[in-house]
Amino acid sequence: MNSNERLHAIARGKVQGVSFRYFVVRRAQGLGLTGYAYNTPDGRSVEVVAEGERDGLEELLIGVRQGPTGADVQDVDASWSEASGEFRDFRIAYQMPIDGPGNNVSWEPPARS
Repeated sequence: MNSNERLHAIARGKVQGVSFRYFVVRRAQGLGLTGYAYNTPDGRSVEVVAEGERDGLEELLIGVRQGPTGADVQDVDASWSEASGEFRDFRIAYQMPIDGPGNNVSWEPPARS
């Protein structure tokens, strides 16, 4: 029996400005996973939080380590834990709350002024 798990990964390198988050979203949705991909404020990394069956999460992690054409993934830190079940789907997150990832994540892009 497969139980759901959570993958938390931080990809570092040339991963912003190369459609990395969109690449992750397409992969994750195709694997039936839930969670998000988020450009971190440092401008050099993308955070991925995904939940689902371990096999799908491992496939996603392979993709995160590889990245899309134009990306240059230098390093990926990955950790595993029990799934929380807090996500309905997989999407891009645009802003993290002060109290940390997963808590009231903003799913909408910032308004343009």
